[in-house]
Amino acid sequence: MPTPKSTRPASERLLDAAETLMRTIGLANTTTKAIAREAGCSEAALYKHYANKEELFVRVLMERTPNAGPLMAALDADAGPGGDALREALADIARHASLFYAEAMPMAASLFAEPALLTRHREGVREIGAGPHVVRDALEGRLRRELGAGRLRADADPRAAAALLLGACFQRAFFLHFSGAEVVQPVEEFAPALARTLWAAIG
Repeated sequence: MPTPKSTRPASERLLDAAETLMRTIGLANTTTKAIAREAGCSEAALYKHYANKEELFVRVLMERTPNAGPLMAALDADAGPGGDALREALADIARHASLFYAEAMPMAASLFAEPALLTRHREGVREIGAGPHVVRDALEGRLRRELGAGRLRADADPRAAAALLLGACFQRAFFLHFSGAEVVQPVEEFAPALARTLWAAIG
């Protein structure tokens, strides 16, 4: 049975409110004042729990987006011996990344219409040690470990490979939202095809 809103901790109510607003009116239009009002808290209470609005955005992405947890777990894992296991791991990463970006993009897109707001958001995210590069860096780290274990070609470039895989996933999310589902492959076809193609270059 759901916990009544009034009895939930303020930190959870604030996160709920941030998620609701970011998904309905976009990140650019979501203010700390609006989040506090939606949560039934004061704005001062918000800052007792969260450093800034950017921390709330990152928490919504990482805790309320279904594929964020599985994606980060896949990035932190190590494949078993053999190329098939690593190729399947890359397909799993591509599937979770594609779905993660597809869900995150609409929330963040409104920032790019307001350069000053984008600058403030960038600075706020930097303050808490977060940012979109974190996923790329994690995949690069995973691929460096695989290279060190001898499961990639000796001349493979983990940074470039990470950029290729995640860049393709991000592009798919952009096409999906801009042009519609009919212009992209279903993710269950896209992810293994992307992994096979990348594996052909680095495996």
